[in-house]
Amino acid sequence: MELSVVVPTLNGREQLAVCLDALAEEVPDAELIVVNGPSADGTTGMVRDRDDVDVLVEIADRSVTVARNAGLDRATGDAVALVNHGLSVESGWADAVERGLAETAAVTGPTHEQLAAGMTTESKEARRIAGREVTYFNAGNVAFDGAVLDALDGYDEYLAIGGSRDVAHRMAAHGYDVGWDTAMSVSREFEADGGIRETDWAEKYRSLAYRLLKNYGVRPTVARRLCSHAARDAVDALKDVVTGDTAPSQWLATGQDVATGAADGVADGFLARYRNRDEGRNPNGRSSRADRAVAVYDRR
Repeated sequence: MELSVVVPTLNGREQLAVCLDALAEEVPDAELIVVNGPSADGTTGMVRDRDDVDVLVEIADRSVTVARNAGLDRATGDAVALVNHGLSVESGWADAVERGLAETAAVTGPTHEQLAAGMTTESKEARRIAGREVTYFNAGNVAFDGAVLDALDGYDEYLAIGGSRDVAHRMAAHGYDVGWDTAMSVSREFEADGGIRETDWAEKYRSLAYRLLKNYGVRPTVARRLCSHAARDAVDALKDVVTGDTAPSQWLATGQDVATGAADGVADGFLARYRNRDEGRNPNGRSSRADRAVAVYDRR
């Protein structure tokens, strides 16, 4: 198996350096591709000074889905792994990738994160939607058979968030299995920034509605899932109003963002389904454009 590893990054020079060190130790023979968004922290110079990165792709877009596709465009291996720049592969990761791809179209594993209360990890996540068994994968730690990514035309660049979930839905439509191997583990060497990030409710529901409409069409299952997500989020937000953490006006504004985002996603998802009627369901995939890269430094 010839493995290519794609690492998208944006303003994460220190984390990226640790990630690349771990990859160099675990998979020294892999083709290593870094896709750098418009970073302003010296990432380009750091990567170019290393001799273990085969390709550096510079892009102007901040979207991680665009970065992933830009990396896939340059990958030559018959298997491709995607690793988050803030994660480090652990010992045994490479063997788990090879073992998993011998049996399934894609394989994924957990992220280990050290917290004050102990070590956190993850488990396999799957849902049954409209008669399909959809197995989600760790977006920052997954490997694919290259032919699968070709069939799916990569990631859907409409999605600023939720791109990996969309791939999971489309894999299920094709009948591709996703394997889970606890030995294919990665760790977070750097702590999260610790701040509470405000949810972009309009973007969250635009993405969710788009994915559901594009992949499943107009059906009760789609409406039920959208409504159940909205209801849960509304109740959670209302608790903050009751405790005084959120003003009632903010709660109402959030509801408006949810409704607007969902409406946009429904319209765009329906149009995307109409434009691409095969099971690929990817009108905004790799083949849709050829201008992602601003510059490419290729040592191969």
